[in-house]
Amino acid sequence: MSVTLEVLHVPGCPNLAPMLARLRQLTDLPVATREISTASEAAAAGMSGSPTLLVNGVDVFANRGPAGSGVACRIYRDEQGTAVPVPSVAQLRQVLASAELTAWRDRARPQHPAEQAVHRAILRAFADTGRPPTPSDLAPVTQGSGRTTTEILAALHDLDAIRLDPRGHIAVAYPFSATPTRHRVWIGDGAVVYAMCAIDALGIAAMLGGHTRIESVDAATGQPIAVTMTAGRTSWSPTGAVVFLTAEAGNGPSATCCCDDVNFFADTATARRWVTAHQGLAGQILTQADAEDLGTRLFGTLLRSAW
Repeated sequence: MSVTLEVLHVPGCPNLAPMLARLRQLTDLPVATREISTASEAAAAGMSGSPTLLVNGVDVFANRGPAGSGVACRIYRDEQGTAVPVPSVAQLRQVLASAELTAWRDRARPQHPAEQAVHRAILRAFADTGRPPTPSDLAPVTQGSGRTTTEILAALHDLDAIRLDPRGHIAVAYPFSATPTRHRVWIGDGAVVYAMCAIDALGIAAMLGGHTRIESVDAATGQPIAVTMTAGRTSWSPTGAVVFLTAEAGNGPSATCCCDDVNFFADTATARRWVTAHQGLAGQILTQADAEDLGTRLFGTLLRSAW
């Protein structure tokens, strides 16, 4: 899956040019434009006021403040809550980074039925026991597929759906890590697992459809951070905690490219100081709602029988 960008607008929209200019600052991806003239066209295209940015066909600002209606001018809200005609550069950078990461992880999803079955079995084993399965544990799943367990595990490794250690053992099955990380997750009253990063930890509840409690630390100060997710309700401690999402996606395995830099922070100020100290690290500070949404989009469907 690749990232597609399209801006819907009414004829003569004065805010089209600044929207396109800001996108050109941030990405080399082509940006399509589509002129919408009537309310029925707007409804069919998914335009909530002009201009509307669609990323992979989705209005990425749909839940970020008031939108216009049909062919009316659209009003956005910047980081301070001020009404503005187009999103800020920082807001656009965040949605593009999230879209690129989502597309990157979507490309890592197995498509072959045998690989899908083994992948789901690995994830379920982590969720049930807190540990990865051994190749012999997976033998009943691969039986009759015409491929060995070793071959299927290697294919999943090449996709970056999992990572194997030098001995061929499962070291990572996103969102899970076989070795301790700073993100520990309690799954209901059962297994305790480690997540590869903050977003992975937040995605476990959506993937399993149950209660989780995350215990992590501020990557800068070591301050404890806890996130409890139950029946669609989430509680964060401290209440001002945020997540930093690196923009360095797509250049190799997630485990080595970005997982170490996707962390919880006690507040926005601490996150900003940490980012400043790590010069050259591109990315965005996500609100709690945006971080939870990204975790759901990345992992919420991984245990379904098909994609």
